[in-house]
Amino acid sequence: MTHAVSLDGVVKAYGDVRVLDGVSLSIPRGQLVALLGPSGTGKTTLLRLLAGFERPDSGEIAVVEPRTIVYQEPRLIEGRRVLRNVLLGQRRDAAAIERARSVLVEVGLAGKERAWPTTLSGGEAQRVALARALSNEPQLLLADEPFAALDALTRLKMHALVDALRVRHDPAIVLVTHDVDEAVRLADRVVLLREGTVAIDELVPAPHPRSSDDPALAALRERLLAALGVEVRRATLA
Repeated sequence: MTHAVSLDGVVKAYGDVRVLDGVSLSIPRGQLVALLGPSGTGKTTLLRLLAGFERPDSGEIAVVEPRTIVYQEPRLIEGRRVLRNVLLGQRRDAAAIERARSVLVEVGLAGKERAWPTTLSGGEAQRVALARALSNEPQLLLADEPFAALDALTRLKMHALVDALRVRHDPAIVLVTHDVDEAVRLADRVVLLREGTVAIDELVPAPHPRSSDDPALAALRERLLAALGVEVRRATLA
């Protein structure tokens, strides 16, 4: 397939509530799409459909393989050391072990292969989860608010790490987030869902690396916040 993700008229309902109501969306290979929207508007449902955990009630979904997912919580197994957590679900042959060790180096965890999850910081644990996802060499990486539980400084470090990892691995990424600044900082494209439909679908008008004071990014940020019902007030000098 020419795209990493293709959705055509996807509908998903729970009871009488249509969480997704005719969503059509195509995502090229290698593109990072930030998925924004108010709570309950279908972001996580869409991610679960892309992951294959659920099926649409109608419409068509096609995704590339392999695909992996990273959650808000690292979901590490406490009784397994870091390297075995990275290898979870994979054959533990020499090639897979070497690939896992290499990705741990990439995410800044060289020397942590035999550490227990309980000895890791929150940021380190999420790096292990990211390494586990990347060790599968995915064509599509699904991320459900993976940095939401981290403190502000650690989150910025993770953003920089994602930028670096994208250059090396180049998967298509669908990132669910409630953080408009995170979306504008990381994404090639922002899709905003509202009432189960695509309300905004816009390319981010700046190349990487980005400056937070770029006027084009500031204008996009204001449009996104306005679409989310957040009023932005500019400071004025007395």
